[in-house]
Amino acid sequence: MNKEGSTKEVKEEVETQTDENLNETEIDKDEFIAKLNNDLIEQKKKADEYFDHLKRNMAEFDNFKKRISKEKDNMYSNVLSDVLIGILPILDNFEKALETKTKDESFKDGIDMIYSQLKEALDKMGLEEIEALHQDFDPNLHEAVMHVEDKNFAEKQVVEVLRKGYRVGDKVIRHAMVKVAN
Repeated sequence: MNKEGSTKEVKEEVETQTDENLNETEIDKDEFIAKLNNDLIEQKKKADEYFDHLKRNMAEFDNFKKRISKEKDNMYSNVLSDVLIGILPILDNFEKALETKTKDESFKDGIDMIYSQLKEALDKMGLEEIEALHQDFDPNLHEAVMHVEDKNFAEKQVVEVLRKGYRVGDKVIRHAMVKVAN
């Protein structure tokens, strides 16, 4: 009986330990699953933070590209205006040369051809003459340097253009110098 009793005791002890191990294993599985869920939640938060950071960086980069494009356009417009401002006196001198009487018609024709080519090139760059004669005075487009009393013209009407004004698009690069009626 000793042998059988000890076998029974050993068997009961093994069963007890097996039940305890199973219980511990179930507890370990639940803890492991809970830990995995917590890790998953943390990783999801990190992924959301990274995604939010990515969206912000993409929006910031898009704004940067728009700002750079706008600055580039403004820089081109400013450089073009500066170049045209430097060329306008030359254009004025060609117009004066064409108004001057000369006996040499071939010389005058040559000046006229050069003037036409210059004018065409400037037109391609967007240079436009500001209409001034017989228009109402507009301080945004005209620079009044003389006033005259003349009943043949309405008040604040441009009577004479002393120097042509020009613009590129909406930007005035030189105001028309005018004589205005009071």
